[in-house]
Order: sequence, then structure tokens, then C-alpha cells
Amino acid sequence: MSHLSFFWLETNNQHYIRAIQSNLCHSIKKSARNNNLTLPSIPDILLNLNILCKNPETTIHDVATLLIDDPVLTANIIRTANAALFNRRNIVCHDILTAVSRLGIIRIKDIITAQIIYSLKNTTIENIECNLLLKNSAFHSRKFAATMALICQKMHFYSNKPFKLEPDKALLTGLLADIGLFGLINEYSQFIQQGNYLDFNIAKYIFQDNCALTSKIVLKQWGFDEDYIAVATNTTASLNESDINYLTIARMAHHLLLFKTNDAAISEHEIELDLTGAEVMYELTNMSELEFNDQLKQITHSCGI
Repeated sequence: MSHLSFFWLETNNQHYIRAIQSNLCHSIKKSARNNNLTLPSIPDILLNLNILCKNPETTIHDVATLLIDDPVLTANIIRTANAALFNRRNIVCHDILTAVSRLGIIRIKDIITAQIIYSLKNTTIENIECNLLLKNSAFHSRKFAATMALICQKMHFYSNKPFKLEPDKALLTGLLADIGLFGLINEYSQFIQQGNYLDFNIAKYIFQDNCALTSKIVLKQWGFDEDYIAVATNTTASLNESDINYLTIARMAHHLLLFKTNDAAISEHEIELDLTGAEVMYELTNMSELEFNDQLKQITHSCGI
């Protein structure tokens, strides 16, 4: 299976060979080994929120006080708290304190992380092609993440025993799967600004070849656990392969999206499923395109992205 975030990139062996032989590719791999890649820095509000979440004495008042200084995030959190998924009593809240209380501190962190990552990918940069690729990545990773969350919800429904994976975390692992792309595009932009030239269609294969590595570096730098790294790198090195994990959900989502788009690559993509997973995939593959997309929209709306 190709890297999860690049399943829309068509295979071109000639471009791929030229890409891995380029000076940019060698430069990126050298920078990665020496930990010198230009990577996105963790935003201050997320850094402070992570610190609060690690403190067992943190209260909802502490989180609300931190968020109230950012009107955009505050508005998004309140809107999310009023979404049907979290507003089961149908009581509208109008203040950030009530919203934080309803959602919980950990979920607040996940929602804000998702919003920041989505905003990061929609950042306008000087290079038009890079800008379009980031926006394309934002669109695809959003759909991929929502598909992971939907599969996770269905696994809870069909499983005859407690299912430990959470849709919220499934969505976030999917959304962060190609976070390294931002750093790679920065490297390419600097490479071009220094007077070098490399066809962008070839550069995309460099991004594909190195995205897993740079995503792993960013996720470690930002303090995310092994579940996130497994999905970003598509490896099970640190996981118990006998258990259903977030990487399993990611591979199911990847397969489902290939099926929904009639992608020929599905013939080379295999996944191992238990009975519950097979039931979930049977329902979702037979679901109409309209209903499938509607359920994805409901998930992304309820999570504030």
C-alpha cells in the first residue's frame, strides 16, 4: 500500500526514479538524519493546552480561560458542543465554559488539534503548485479521517464485545497522517528560492517517498503517541498485530475510499478482517454515495473541522 496521504497520486516510474535521484531528495534525507528539516512548529495554544492536559489538577475553568483569548477557536468549540453528536439533551450552550464542560478537556484538545492542522494545510504560500497540493491534502486527509471515524463508529455498533478504539482519536490519527507534507513543501520552496529547478510533478514523488518519515518526526516532536505514528508510517513495528488498532482502521478506510472512487489500485490492496470488520465493510461498500458522503459530513461538522 502506498502512503495513505498519497493514494490519489498516479504511478509514474520514470518520474519516481528521477525524483529519488534528485539533489532535493538527497538533501531531505540528509536533513532528516541530522534532524535539520524545516518542520511546522507546534502552535502556542496547542502547546499550552497539552501542558494543561498533562496536569491532573487542571480544571475546565483553566481550559476555558486559555481558549477565551482566541475568539475563532472559542466560536468553533461552542459550535461543536452544540452539534447533535454532543448535544444529546438538545440544550444550546452559549459560553465557552459550558462548552468545555460538555466536551471534556481531552476532546477539546483533539478538536483544536484537528482545526489547527486543517488550517495549517489551508495556509496560502507563495508557490501556487505547493499551495494547491496543500489544499488537496487538506481535502483528502479530511475525507480519509472522517472515513476512519465512521468505520470506528460502525465497529462499536457491530462488535459483540467492548470495542476500545474511539472515533474521535481515529479521526485525528487520519487527519495527522501526512502532517510531514508541510515540512517537505517548505524544503522544496527553499530549494527553488536558492536558484535550483525541479519539475513539480517529480517533486511530488519526493514528497510521497519522504512523507512518512517527516510525519513521524513531527508527531514525535509534538508528543503524539505510537497510534498516530503507526498510521502516518503505515507500520506495525510498535503494535500488537493480533489486535485491531488504529492502523487497521486506517487500512480499512484506505480500501473503502479506493472502492468508492473505482481506483484500479484496489486490486493490489489487501486487508485482513475479522467478522466485525467484514460486517462493517459490507455495510459501507453497499451504502449509496449520497448517504456515505452525508455521514462523513456529519462527522467532520460535529468535530469542528
